[in-house]
Amino acid sequence: MNELRKVIYNCRKATYLIDKRLIGSITFRETVELRIHLIGCKVCGIYMKQSKMINQMIRQLLKSEKPQEIQLDEGFKEALQAQITAEINKN
Repeated sequence: MNELRKVIYNCRKATYLIDKRLIGSITFRETVELRIHLIGCKVCGIYMKQSKMINQMIRQLLKSEKPQEIQLDEGFKEALQAQITAEINKN
């Protein structure tokens, strides 16, 4: 039970599991831990959606014959970082 509490309140571990799952696979236990965390953490849910989208964009970019320069607007990145920081500080 103590291990479960560690992942429920640990966004760093959850984002690690999200990235690990996108790259390869995670264990059944890790899947359960991640799902439990995502139930209560909207920020990590957003992170997961964005990570999937970024991975898809990178795959498409690498497959294209003419690589394109893709960048996020600095204002968008700053606003997103502020939103994430505010949400993390709530806990």
